[in-house]
Amino acid sequence: MKTNAFEVASRYVYPSLRRRLVELLYEKGLKQTKIAELLHITQSAVSRYLNMDRGALVDISKFPDIDTELRSFADEIIRKKPDEYCIHRRLIEISLKMIGKGYICSLHAKIDPEVNPSECGVCLELFGG
Repeated sequence: MKTNAFEVASRYVYPSLRRRLVELLYEKGLKQTKIAELLHITQSAVSRYLNMDRGALVDISKFPDIDTELRSFADEIIRKKPDEYCIHRRLIEISLKMIGKGYICSLHAKIDPEVNPSECGVCLELFGG
């Protein structure tokens, strides 16, 4: 194994979660500048997420439970305007949930052909619930 699950999560899953969150906020009619302000990122980053130039490898909408959680979080962000640490923590929690449910095993195997998800089970054992 040349890459571990945390590398896969930080390089692919976390950005894809953030992209989906940007998408959901945009669908609610928010302007890019407002989304950037709420998420504590640049407007340029928002634009790259919306143009699928960043965070496009994992289609989060294919995981209904995760997508529902992000929709709820988007509403919370609009209502409560949490600080960047709260947003970061929540995205990490959701990333760990995805790891624990085995949602990124096939992606991990594509990135690192030495990984065999049917033999591994590390993430499921550590983070599954």
